[in-house]
Amino acid sequence: MEVTSAMADEVDYLKTQLGEKEKEIAALKTKLAAFEKKNSTSVPQLLDRVTPLTPLKAKAALSNEDIMRYSRQLLLPELGVQGQLNLFKTSVLIVGCGGLGCPLAQYLAAAGIGRLGLLDYDEVELSNLHRQVLHGEENQGQTKARSAANAVRRLNSTVECVPYHLQLSPENALQLIQQYDIVADCSDNVPTRYLVNDACVLSGKPLVSASALRMEGQLTLYNYDGGPCYRCLYPVPPPPETVTNCSDGGVLGVVPGIMGCLQALEVLKIASGHGSSCGQQLVTFDAQSARFRSIRLRPKQLGCVVCGEEPCVTQLIDYEAFCGSAATDKCRRLNLLSKEQRITVQDYKSIVDNAEPHLLLDVRPLVEVDICNLPSSLNIPLSSLEEKKSEHMQLLQERIGQLKQQIDGVCWPPVYVICKMGNDSQKAVRILGKMSGTEVDNIKVKDICGGLMAWAQWIDPKFPQY
Repeated sequence: MEVTSAMADEVDYLKTQLGEKEKEIAALKTKLAAFEKKNSTSVPQLLDRVTPLTPLKAKAALSNEDIMRYSRQLLLPELGVQGQLNLFKTSVLIVGCGGLGCPLAQYLAAAGIGRLGLLDYDEVELSNLHRQVLHGEENQGQTKARSAANAVRRLNSTVECVPYHLQLSPENALQLIQQYDIVADCSDNVPTRYLVNDACVLSGKPLVSASALRMEGQLTLYNYDGGPCYRCLYPVPPPPETVTNCSDGGVLGVVPGIMGCLQALEVLKIASGHGSSCGQQLVTFDAQSARFRSIRLRPKQLGCVVCGEEPCVTQLIDYEAFCGSAATDKCRRLNLLSKEQRITVQDYKSIVDNAEPHLLLDVRPLVEVDICNLPSSLNIPLSSLEEKKSEHMQLLQERIGQLKQQIDGVCWPPVYVICKMGNDSQKAVRILGKMSGTEVDNIKVKDICGGLMAWAQWIDPKFPQY
């Protein structure tokens, strides 16, 4: 009888425990469903065109959750409650979700900016990841705008993200920029800089611009508080062959990170209502010496063609034609030589296979040659050819002379010039073609189209790409 009673008590206890667990499971299911609903509705839609946006609604007061999330910055007299409320109602367009745009978006979202427009035409590649910190290995092949928006949403789901997978152009720039309060230029090419500048001036929007290359960075505010615009300082674009971007010249990943954070700082100062002190200054950063400098810029130019007293640029133009280069941060493709002065990588492969006597001249910097090179190539950097360094010119003549003797002592061996993408090699061919009074002016010099990256793509898939 006692055993039966004990068993009954045990059954009752287990039923009670089961009921409590079922309640816990039901509560967890409800919480999971709410979480999934929240995340499914907050996944930003990727836009391939500009669409009208509804104005941001201003908050009357901070919620308890807002106070907890932003408590550390709310304590700052420079920000305070009103500054935070100002951030909530501010929209920022980020042009370029790369090395600058990633840290910029990250810190603006963390600070509680109201709306972030994330624009980029490109997809995530492995070579991006050392500096574009919102993207991960799993995002390769995904659009940068989508990848950045998802990362921002994970950080702060209360920030509205609008990802644009499109190329900014004269046809869409004004319609897009007019919908945002502040614009941040994180692009890496000259045509886009002019385009964004002109669209901001015509729309009356402040422009926070930054750049990073190798071990250096720059930050400037344009069209802000009566200050100059980009055209005031650079009325004429530089020759395309003089422009170097990260794909060509390289960059230490932390440098654009630092400059992107500085962009975020200036955007937050403007958005919070306290204003920026960089309106007429160029802030430079030298990572090698870990030093910042602030250079006073000339004021707004009355004769500026876009923001002056009598502007002649009253609508957006063809900026690629204006700058003579493409609006992309990819390695640019120059076309400096005639077809007769160039050969394809397939042509050069045939020359190698047939063991035709020749000299292969690699004009990349030594740091790139250390990464990869073709056997039997002679490395003389383009800079040495431009400066006509005697030791390198003598080395070139000696190698040509040796090849001449190996052939028959009469015929001059052809010289084929190669670099990474086929740009510097074209410059080298032009330099060598102008040399006189040396053995070089007796030879036939040709450029190898597309350089070593074309060799890797079409001839040897195992050859390193960088």
